[in-house]
Amino acid sequence: MDYNYRGSRQRELRRRARRRKAIRNRIIVTVILVIVLAGVIFAAIHFLGGSNDEDQVVFPSGSASSTEGSESTGTEGTGGEVSDADTALAQAEQLAASYDYDGAIALLQEVPDYESNTAITDAIAGYEETKSTLVEADITQIPHIFFHSLIVDTDLAFSSNMADNYNQVMTTVDEFNKIIQQMYENGYVLVQIHDMAYEENGELVKGSIMLPPGKKPFVLSVDDVSYYEYMEGHGFATKIIIGEDGIPTCEMEMEDGTTQTGAFDVVPLLEQFIAEHPDFSYQGARGIIALTGYDGILGYRTAPKYGDPSDENYKDWYATLDVEEEREQATAVAARMEELGWEFASHSWGHRDMGEATLENMKTDMQKWLDQVNPLLGGDTDILIFPKGTDIGSWRSYDDNEKFDYLKSVGFDYYCNVDSNQPWVQFTSQYLRQARINADGYEMYYHKDKLSMFFDVDSVFDSARPTPVPEM
Repeated sequence: MDYNYRGSRQRELRRRARRRKAIRNRIIVTVILVIVLAGVIFAAIHFLGGSNDEDQVVFPSGSASSTEGSESTGTEGTGGEVSDADTALAQAEQLAASYDYDGAIALLQEVPDYESNTAITDAIAGYEETKSTLVEADITQIPHIFFHSLIVDTDLAFSSNMADNYNQVMTTVDEFNKIIQQMYENGYVLVQIHDMAYEENGELVKGSIMLPPGKKPFVLSVDDVSYYEYMEGHGFATKIIIGEDGIPTCEMEMEDGTTQTGAFDVVPLLEQFIAEHPDFSYQGARGIIALTGYDGILGYRTAPKYGDPSDENYKDWYATLDVEEEREQATAVAARMEELGWEFASHSWGHRDMGEATLENMKTDMQKWLDQVNPLLGGDTDILIFPKGTDIGSWRSYDDNEKFDYLKSVGFDYYCNVDSNQPWVQFTSQYLRQARINADGYEMYYHKDKLSMFFDVDSVFDSARPTPVPEM
């Protein structure tokens, strides 16, 4: 069939540029905060103790404000300002912490006359030496672990009319925090699926993921981040918002009718963890957010039914919604998340089983997603996470597969199912397929051996879960 394949290398370059810009922005904010804090301490001590020599503040050796006994690393600043070289060194250290040694070196080489600055040339030499020890990951052996929205209030979730379902396919906040901590301790490093392969001249090209020996790359995704109507009052977050610090967080409607803001789901929890452990993220990588469309996205009621009283699914309370405002807010949140490294995937519009659906039904459903959801995400989504985990083909290639031909024609290059006891990746010049492993109540209860490569299930399993977990 003759299809016009969408996308180019430029799209991937834009993604990478946004990721690097986000890392640098976070570094700059951190440096500024350190400078401000140092200035406040300095001023407070001098205000309280005068200017006697014995009362002068002494900064730790190597800190941004330490000058005595150290070699100058740039032009001398005034009023406690950090020089350009100092700032570059701090930023480079943060880039290197996330394995972006090329970025760190390039940044340092932008400093004027860097060749005459011993601190900078020593740092460059160190990064070059570390680069020489890196090992290229085998992309066919990279696992993909996934979650659904996290259970915040176990009492509410496990006493609701959806308790059995939640017990099977959901993970609690406590479990997620323990899982991520143990994966970090076991050497896992989060990478993006676009790090595994990227598009160039209309074809996929194998990526090169370079990590220190002993580090193990993995991909993470979260399904159904729409905060469906049926989940209301069941102990889950209700939407993702951007906090005053520019970092995604969540709102949650509490039992008493109030709304609280906090790290109630995967996105803000992972942001917090990476801020504390930058070496858990490969060059600023985040996870994949899989979205349907029938109830809106990210907790915002963006679907047409919310603004159309003639729709068979319309409810009276929808009249209180400003649907256009909901769409604008969802678009802004998604754009900020993408800047930080989060990626978005189609999960179909109506959570339809694509393996069972006819080609025409699949097309109808997908067109709704392309019309209603994709524009809110910037319009360049190329990842498909199959609803219910069901693939459109067997383990063999997608050759002579009409469903694949259609999905490829509308822009999808990456395909993720749920059917794996171990890492499984199929890579061609036209697509990358990756099997996912679910870290939920069902798998932790019945198939703990499958998850043992990532974490110790017995120490993670939440005692608040009803047991046994119902069988699927």
